[in-house]
Amino acid sequence: MPLIKNLSDHKTGIYLWKYDQEDRLDINFLIEPENRDRVKNYHPSKLLEMLMIRKMLKNRHPNSKILYRDGEPYLFPRTEEISITHSFPYAAIAFSENRIGIDIERSSPKILRVKDKFICPKETEFIPKEEEVRYLTIIWSIKESLYKMHHSKYWSLKRHYEVFPFSIDTPNKIRCRVHDETISDEFYARVKLFQNYVFTIVD
Repeated sequence: MPLIKNLSDHKTGIYLWKYDQEDRLDINFLIEPENRDRVKNYHPSKLLEMLMIRKMLKNRHPNSKILYRDGEPYLFPRTEEISITHSFPYAAIAFSENRIGIDIERSSPKILRVKDKFICPKETEFIPKEEEVRYLTIIWSIKESLYKMHHSKYWSLKRHYEVFPFSIDTPNKIRCRVHDETISDEFYARVKLFQNYVFTIVD
């Protein structure tokens, strides 16, 4: 199993894997009976992503499985909180005693088409034009991670999720928050940049 990054620390277990054609992934062993119908019409690359995540799960929790409630994955038995993400050929899974959100995104100019759906006015002020695609990808990924880990699950990434000014040269601890008229919960995102991908962790 070509695990390319182990980002674990004393609080969390975070594993990132890049698929290789030499990998052997047994669908009958790895996919839970409860999820067989869910995956039967999956595109081959999406199925491989699920299989990679289950393989990493088995290495940490051999007798556990991933189930879904309202589309959200959870570990059963629920010994830890989890978060999963994938962007083929990469897949990742995180484990923690507390809620955690991870996300991986490929940086692409296509994000320019949808930036008005998730960028708030304050964020436009610090995004340099010459690095717009990479900054937008980081902000999108942080907000996706926030959505996964925050209990409120607000629908608007533009209105309820905010990323504070940061530099792409030092992306290891980026302040961010989830907020509405009555609450403002602040967090710090860890951001890893490699090749043309952005990987974010919020816990």
